[in-house]
Amino acid sequence: MGAIAIHIITDSTCDISREDQKRLNIHVVPLTVHFGGASYVDGVELSNEQFYDMLEASETLPTTSQVPPEVFTDMFKERLDTGDEVLGIFISSELSGTFNSARIAQETLASDRLHIVDSRCATLSLALLLAEAAKYRDAGFSAAQVAEHVKALTGRVRQFMVLNTLKYVRKGGRISAATAIVGELLNMKPIITLVDGVVQNIGKARGMPAAVQTMLQKVLADMPDMRFGTVFCHACAPELLEKTIACMKEPLKLVDWLTCSIGSVIGTYSGRGVVGFAYIAEQPSS
Repeated sequence: MGAIAIHIITDSTCDISREDQKRLNIHVVPLTVHFGGASYVDGVELSNEQFYDMLEASETLPTTSQVPPEVFTDMFKERLDTGDEVLGIFISSELSGTFNSARIAQETLASDRLHIVDSRCATLSLALLLAEAAKYRDAGFSAAQVAEHVKALTGRVRQFMVLNTLKYVRKGGRISAATAIVGELLNMKPIITLVDGVVQNIGKARGMPAAVQTMLQKVLADMPDMRFGTVFCHACAPELLEKTIACMKEPLKLVDWLTCSIGSVIGTYSGRGVVGFAYIAEQPSS
């Protein structure tokens, strides 16, 4: 009898490249993006570049559909039927119904070899937790142990993102049209984060270089726990990504990191030109 495998399953909001999906040995289930009457499978029928082109041309914001429970039920069952274990780690339940779909599937199958985790985050910070889960799995821990490890880290995950435009947060109703107009005129770049799974604006700076420096100062005030990885992200802005890495690499003494490209779910509200950074914060001294 062969060794029991642990299948890590997530959703496309993790924004992990196909190369890294393969390297980490994780399976990504896509959400669906809707532009008017047309629907596209996220990351399959619609690349990130195509998405941002369509977003910029659209008068209204697109919408996304969560993964249906029956998709997870079939996927989980197929793997459980082989005797293996399944660990699902998904976008914050505050941002999407995808985690609840996975929970319905879990309740339907009622298997003690199936574990699911609400990451309380999305995009680059979800990618960070998935990379840590893969590392822990590959170290020989059980699915239950990996799930508990990831759950214990969710409260220590930090992510900061600098927006290049206020256009989409205005369209999404997060700021007024007047505030957006003034902000654009002053070249203000908002800095956002996720707190308990909810997006929050935590600052702004005039111009992208100043905003990246502000993001760096917020990271330095908190400090990453270097036992864990770090993740950079961008939204179709590879040159800006390289500048951001160059700005942050030496102060944080980074030697390795994961990069991901922001897809449709978060990109709907951020737009093109975003950069960000995610890490696990150090434990506060007791």
